[in-house]
Amino acid sequence: MQPPIPDALLARAAQWEDLTRWERAEVGRALRGFGWSFPEIRALIPVPKSTLSGWCSTVELSPAQIKAIRARAVSQLGVPRDTQWKRRNEIQSIRADAAAGVRGLIREPLWVAGTTLYWAEGAKTSNRLSLANSDPRALRLFVEWVRVYLDGDAEFVLKLNLHHGNDEPGARSFWASQLDLGDVRFYKTFIKPEGTGHRKNHLAHGVCAVIVRRSTDAFHRTMGWIDALPGFLTRSDC
Repeated sequence: MQPPIPDALLARAAQWEDLTRWERAEVGRALRGFGWSFPEIRALIPVPKSTLSGWCSTVELSPAQIKAIRARAVSQLGVPRDTQWKRRNEIQSIRADAAAGVRGLIREPLWVAGTTLYWAEGAKTSNRLSLANSDPRALRLFVEWVRVYLDGDAEFVLKLNLHHGNDEPGARSFWASQLDLGDVRFYKTFIKPEGTGHRKNHLAHGVCAVIVRRSTDAFHRTMGWIDALPGFLTRSDC
């Protein structure tokens, strides 16, 4: 078994999709510093071996760590490893706690509206909170709901989907002002090439996706709410 690591580092690895390249490199180096082998690190975080090798080129292992890695490599040949069991248990606990809390939230209109909006329109496969829409009112509701019920200090990033010929600077200015997020960052805009769609009346400002950074736990809490919500919406005693 690989050497134990702090819970904080394990949680950091679980937020992989929300980390910057520099932050990812720090996670890789930290794992290496605890005496993990490259295969063990890559089983936890999705990084190419060549990239990981470059990140860890300055990390010096002790003779004891090198000996332990070699011993594990021999003993683990042909033995399947499960490095994510602890995180899976954490996720199950987050979702179960969220589902149990729905009874206390069901009478709050903002919570119901935001959860239903995410149920209908939110991203379900990325393990982070993200909602795309062409209506600024829907995205403002999403931002407020996140701040009130999930993370009062949430950091948001925007990503635009535009058609060829749209005014990208104008669209960025429009969404930044409409969502009142201050000096918000934008990911690279997706621009649909000319002649690849049938829509003639293109949206002047495109579609905006609001992405919540470092929101893996918040995503799973939301999924727990969504799993439990239908049962309460059809009950008369809630």
